[in-house]
Amino acid sequence: MLATIYRGSSVKPPLVDRIQLWLSTSRMIDGIWIGTLSDDPEQALQRVEAALRLIERSTPLHYQRVKKSLSRIWVQLVPHGAGCYQHSLNACLLDPRVVASETTTIEWIASAIVHEATHARLENWGIRYDEAARPRIERICATRELDFTRHLTGVDALQEEIAQRLDLCRDESTYYTDQNMQQSMDEGAVEALRHLRTPEWAISLLFRVRDLRVGVRRFTRRIAGTLVGGSRL
Repeated sequence: MLATIYRGSSVKPPLVDRIQLWLSTSRMIDGIWIGTLSDDPEQALQRVEAALRLIERSTPLHYQRVKKSLSRIWVQLVPHGAGCYQHSLNACLLDPRVVASETTTIEWIASAIVHEATHARLENWGIRYDEAARPRIERICATRELDFTRHLTGVDALQEEIAQRLDLCRDESTYYTDQNMQQSMDEGAVEALRHLRTPEWAISLLFRVRDLRVGVRRFTRRIAGTLVGGSRL
C-alpha cells in the first residue's frame, strides 16, 4: 500500500541526503530531477520516466501540476511505505523494492507520483501535514489519484487499492494518528534495515539508543518545566 508520510520541515536537506543525492545516478526529465541509488539504476530510471510520460500522455493537467510542484523524484528506501513526499527535498520518494517489483505497474508508479505531487502542492499552499488535517489531506491526494486513473484502461486493481486507501481517510478513522504512524515507521525501518542486511543485534541496539534519547529528552523537558514553574513562585 502507498503510505505517504511528511518527512521533516527544514528547508535545507540533511547532510546525508545531500551526499546520497550526489552519489545517485540521475537525469533530468522536463525540468524534474530523477535519480536512484538502487542496484539497477537504469531500470529504475526507465520505469520512472515511463510513468512520467504516461501522465503526460493521459492527463496533461496532472503532468503540469507534477512539473510545477515537484523538484525531484528519487528512488530511495522508504522505511514506512511504498512512497512519500519529503519536504526538505521537495521530492517524491519511491521505494526501490516497489519500483523494481514485477507486480508494480507503470500505472501504479504514475499514480504514486500524482499522489505525492498533490502533497507538494498542498504544502506549497501552506497546508501542514498535522495529525488533525492528515485524513483530509490524504483524501485529497487519493482523490487526485483516482481522477488520474479514470483516464487509463485496465487499472481496476489500482482503482480498488486507491478506494481502500480512501476508506482509511474517514474522519473517524485512527489510521493516520501520530501513534499509528510512528508504529508503522518503526516496523518499516526494521524491514528496511533487514533489506540492507543489518544484523539483528545492530537493529535492536539502534532502537534502544533511539528510545534512550527520546526518554532523556522527555525527562529534560519535564525537569525544565518544573524549574520554570518554580521560578514563577
